[in-house]
Amino acid sequence: MSGLIFFRKKLMSEKISQRNRFIQTILRIVKEMTWLYDSHIHLSDPEYASYIEFILNEMKMLQIKVCCVSMDYENSLQTLLLAKKSNNVLPFIGIHPECAYDDLESITKLIEVNQNIISGVGEIGLDPTYAKNNEDSTRQVHVFENLLDVAEKYDKPVSIHSRKSLDDIFQIMASYNTKHALLHWFDGSKKQLQKAMDMGFFVSYGPVIVYANDKQALLSKTDESKILVETDGPVRFSRCFEMKSGQTSFIPSVIFSISKILEKSFDETAKLLEKNSKAYLGI
Repeated sequence: MSGLIFFRKKLMSEKISQRNRFIQTILRIVKEMTWLYDSHIHLSDPEYASYIEFILNEMKMLQIKVCCVSMDYENSLQTLLLAKKSNNVLPFIGIHPECAYDDLESITKLIEVNQNIISGVGEIGLDPTYAKNNEDSTRQVHVFENLLDVAEKYDKPVSIHSRKSLDDIFQIMASYNTKHALLHWFDGSKKQLQKAMDMGFFVSYGPVIVYANDKQALLSKTDESKILVETDGPVRFSRCFEMKSGQTSFIPSVIFSISKILEKSFDETAKLLEKNSKAYLGI
């Protein structure tokens, strides 16, 4: 009888040991899995509201984290609410240059109150497209510089809008730390790209990299350690994307295209971009 009890205990011990080894193996695999990052998307935009739960579940399944940027104070509140639903939503709050006359004091206070919650400040920057006169341009610069000050105060990365304003951005950013600064949807010349690299900016490329030769040429000239990927949804994309709003599920296609340009495997490129994303976010 005692022999049978001993045998049962031994068998139980072996089963527990096997189970523990299995759990440890799973935990190791999960830890080693590469996370993909969408460095710039307006996921709190009303465009996504009707199917946001599907998107969040898809992000979890595809192992994608997103830097959810904001347009203004009200949209920033929505971004903060969305971040509560998923740890894969990294909230960025700020004032887009299109919304330069939004309440700067309120957004500054919002950043201060949520400094331990937010992942960054954005979308901020300059854009002459939205400036009808010198007063508008001056207001954009004022808001941009103030939010850069706040981001630097709380050591937060910034997502910068720089359409048709790169040289002005460079001039202003000469007074700030660019270690965690992203020029999202980089659309400058090769000379401006080199300036961005010299200043230490990150630059991001989106779904157009799949079919746009000019963007592919820029990517090939970009320091590999400064490349990020984005969708900038709900911006719509043509060709193979059939004018659909940018989706986080586009990210693997963007990474695949970049891998071909860099002459790396998909996995190598994904690991590189994960490393770059963490460096940008300071995590």
